[in-house]
Amino acid sequence: MNDRVVITGLGLICAIGSDVDECFDNALAGKVGIKEVKSVEHSGCYAHIGGENNGFVTPDGEDRASALCIKAAEEAVADSGEGVFDDPSRVGVVIGSCVGGAVSIEKFYRDYVADPDKASGEDVLKMPISAIANNVALRFGAQGAVDNVANACAAGTMSIAIAADLIRSGKADAVIAGGSDPMSSLAFSGFHALHALDDEPCRPFNKSKGIALGEGAGVLIVESYEHAKKRGAKVYCEVLGSGVSSDAHHITAPAPDGEGMQAAMERSLGNSGIKASDVDYINAHGTGTPLNDSSELGAMLRVFGDEGNVSCSTTKSMVGHCLGAAGSVEAVMCVKAIERGIVPPTAGYADGDISLMREKAGNFDFVPNKGKQRKVEYVQSNNYAFGGNNASIIYAKEDAPRKLAEPNDERVFVTGFGIVGPLGNTAEEYAANVNAGAEAKKCEECGDFVSSVGREDFDAVGIKLGFYRKLDKLSQMTCVSGKRALANAGIEVTDDNARRIGIVAGTSDGPQTEIANFQKGIIENGTEKGSAFMFPNTVYNAAPGYLSIAAGIKGYNVTLSNGAASGIAAVAFAKRALLTTQNDVILAVGADEDSETVHMLYGKIGALGKGMILGDGATTVVLERGSSADARGAKKYAEVLGSGFAHCPTEFGKYGCADKLKEAIALALAESGITEKDVSTVVTCSNGTESLGKAEEAALAGLAGAKRVNVKALCGESRAASSALSVAHAAMMLGGMIDGDAGKYVLALGASAGGSYNAVVLAKA
Repeated sequence: MNDRVVITGLGLICAIGSDVDECFDNALAGKVGIKEVKSVEHSGCYAHIGGENNGFVTPDGEDRASALCIKAAEEAVADSGEGVFDDPSRVGVVIGSCVGGAVSIEKFYRDYVADPDKASGEDVLKMPISAIANNVALRFGAQGAVDNVANACAAGTMSIAIAADLIRSGKADAVIAGGSDPMSSLAFSGFHALHALDDEPCRPFNKSKGIALGEGAGVLIVESYEHAKKRGAKVYCEVLGSGVSSDAHHITAPAPDGEGMQAAMERSLGNSGIKASDVDYINAHGTGTPLNDSSELGAMLRVFGDEGNVSCSTTKSMVGHCLGAAGSVEAVMCVKAIERGIVPPTAGYADGDISLMREKAGNFDFVPNKGKQRKVEYVQSNNYAFGGNNASIIYAKEDAPRKLAEPNDERVFVTGFGIVGPLGNTAEEYAANVNAGAEAKKCEECGDFVSSVGREDFDAVGIKLGFYRKLDKLSQMTCVSGKRALANAGIEVTDDNARRIGIVAGTSDGPQTEIANFQKGIIENGTEKGSAFMFPNTVYNAAPGYLSIAAGIKGYNVTLSNGAASGIAAVAFAKRALLTTQNDVILAVGADEDSETVHMLYGKIGALGKGMILGDGATTVVLERGSSADARGAKKYAEVLGSGFAHCPTEFGKYGCADKLKEAIALALAESGITEKDVSTVVTCSNGTESLGKAEEAALAGLAGAKRVNVKALCGESRAASSALSVAHAAMMLGGMIDGDAGKYVLALGASAGGSYNAVVLAKA
């Protein structure tokens, strides 16, 4: 295992500066960049402040989230030095975000509300989270694994953990990793509706009245130690282990006992091979809300004690809460703390506050107001998010002692399915309809393939009325699909196994209907009139968050968003998670919705009427370690052997690059230890679009003898749901649920408009 992963470049822009050194120096001085917000109309709101960088002007034609990220990435790439892109196919991009192109979302819907015909398709292509990493890859020519992490406020930390994992698994030499989120009316109105904003600069762990929103981007060049040394790069520090967990408690509030936070912290320590007493500095999530601060403080005290050996601060007290960028902004602060041997402070303490803190936290050192010189060898950075997602990661001085957890050598099998789609709402119904050649449900007015879930489905999986009334359609389909998958696999979630069951979800477009309805509401009624009921459903990880709550799942939980291939990417990442985390079972979910809003958006970009028919649904594939499946006596439908990722740097929204699809296939076959001639069946990714069809035909020239199956011809282009369904369909063929001889090996393909390609190889179990 290539276990040494290092940071070789840093880039940062936030409320207290436009480059790394300016931001860090201002943080050490306790400079607060939280002031009256200028980019969001807030006259009717009770709070008016936030952390903006008003000196950065978004270039014409760009979205602010992508522009901030590219600005930080340019600094990080330059800082990293020459040679990092010598082989662009070995360079990936992983970017976290919460609201993505929210500034472009507001522009589009302001135009749309005024005159639907004048709303621009160019703005639609700037809206999704999935655009950000693609735009960064295009700017720098990265051609490896390209993906976006959409776990709201934990996304920045998770992006760095995933980047390190790509390197350790041999899939990349270097990754541009980080997070980006802008100040937006969507976020400001949403947190205002939840009464979560502070009307003064936030003072986490001190006054704990609420958050101050911020904006910014933090980007790090994450690289293998060998690659960095070979090109003579400067090494800032090393990335050790990480920990991810779920609360399974509430969609917006953390569990009061902080158990999930504690689990993430302890897992990052255990996966790094260090003790809590080794940690010198914690960059806490520290939002400033009463619920977060109390649960997080309790978790930290249980893990680290209150003897004052560890310093802890929250830089959100100066830059605000940068949402999906928070973890990466804070990562840069952590790396600089190691480099300089000084930790940034928590701002906002008056003289009397420090003694009051001692009553709550003993000698726990919150570093009030001004940076503190001290030994900084090991740093833990923690972030938590809507959906009950928790993430923790360890950074360490180069050559600091550690013993990273080794990946296990388990085989990974498909042991169950949950399918909600136009051909049925159970795996059995889907298989029966495929075998019978039945036609899928279609919308009479628009011609799209459609899915629907109702009371009968919720009753069948034990979801109660009060719970499912909170859910948007994307979350409804995901919860039914996930719960059906657990039942199909014969898995009961209990207190004993809840932390050993996880979720990796993929979505192309996220909850666009909820986003549109929320945004149009505040355009028409004012920022102060945002819906507290609707806002939690506007984040991309709400659907898997609801699934974790409905099923009681407390393990790994990551949401990926990179276009239509996101579902198959979820399967590939889930397999890797089973080899490197404390999970025995991962639900790999692909879900995307169709609606009047979604149909309109795809119409605006000219995607309809050219052979592609939209669909929607949710597909859950249960992946399980062999030892766990054997212990349960579970049916093994197929084995997941290997995966491949490749990216063609192209404009977001376009297909092409047959050579990159071919490269993804070659990588998947090589990892699986087979060749093209061994593949009997291919589940293809073509969707009626001419450019993708041509690319696929060229890429499959060496597999001319293989049988071809296309689930999009059966159920429409359901984006992430379709690509996950491709894997499920392949496993069902291998396991005998779907008629026809699939042979021994099946290749499943995924493609995203923007140039990303994924391939997964499955074998008969």
